[in-house]
Amino acid sequence: MTKRTRLTTVDTIRYLTFIILGVVMLVFKSRYSGPIEEIIHSFAGNFFVSAAVYFLARIGLSQVGQGIFSAAMAAILATELFEITDGFGVMSNTFDPVDLLVNPAGVAAAVLIDRITTPSDRF
Repeated sequence: MTKRTRLTTVDTIRYLTFIILGVVMLVFKSRYSGPIEEIIHSFAGNFFVSAAVYFLARIGLSQVGQGIFSAAMAAILATELFEITDGFGVMSNTFDPVDLLVNPAGVAAAVLIDRITTPSDRF
């Protein structure tokens, strides 16, 4: 039996919800005040955007029959290139070498969330 990589409507809605959540976290991270405030302000944006990029890649790559691994690799490649090229030369970005670790961590968290929230009979 082959594994299904095409998404259902419910999958797509779930992924869009996670993408929106990632964007909301990016926008509102600067309002956070509390424990580990400096860490949140410095790295939460990369973490949540990387996760959102994974879910976006998951939607797009499912259209060509690709699954979790391909989406994760595409998301890591995109976020790391964004960091290394200083926003692809068109967006403002402050390079921090720690972001090169935070980006894959955000993707890994997204993969974990994807696996947890997807029914086990679909893997």
